Amino acid sequence: MVSDRGGRYGFVYRSRQKVYRALRRKGMPKARAAEISNAGRTHIQRSAMARKAARTRQTRGRKRH
Repeated sequence: MVSDRGGRYGFVYRSRQKVYRALRRKGMPKARAAEISNAGRTHIQRSAMARKAARTRQTRGRKRH
């Protein structure tokens, strides 16, 4: 089980621990995996991030595949 204790034990929200584990399986460092998995705690936050990413890709001229 991933720690949700905080401090030197690290911290990942309980609801996002599956995401954290998936990122770790792909070989991502602990700190980076925690940062990404904690970023979009709620569905609304994840949707907002997705919209922002889409806008970023659009402004940089990338096509959707």
